[in-house]
Amino acid sequence: QVQLVESGGGLVQPGGSLGLSCAASGNVASINDMGWYRQAPGKERELVTAITKGGNTNYADSVKGRFTISRDNAKNTVYLQMNSLKPEDTAVYYCYILSGTYTYWGQGTQVTVSS
Repeated sequence: QVQLVESGGGLVQPGGSLGLSCAASGNVASINDMGWYRQAPGKERELVTAITKGGNTNYADSVKGRFTISRDNAKNTVYLQMNSLKPEDTAVYYCYILSGTYTYWGQGTQVTVSS
């Protein structure tokens, strides 16, 4: 059984910063890609960013230059640093990992950007 535990998130003013983390535990085999999706109210879940085991990254156009993904392979943890946050970044953020042929998901954490 694999569990992903997210931490971070919360309420921040526009222009502010937040950091998220997601730690995988349990019977975790080799982890390939790790990343983050988000889902805003009334919208579909969208890919925010992902990182390969080798450290290659990709970002949604809407967050390029503002968000940074990183990972610690020894800790099976992925991080998301979010800077210059905008109200449209408000969403529930979900981490995921690809391990073998399986995709595992975090429980989701709310990020609200509002003054």
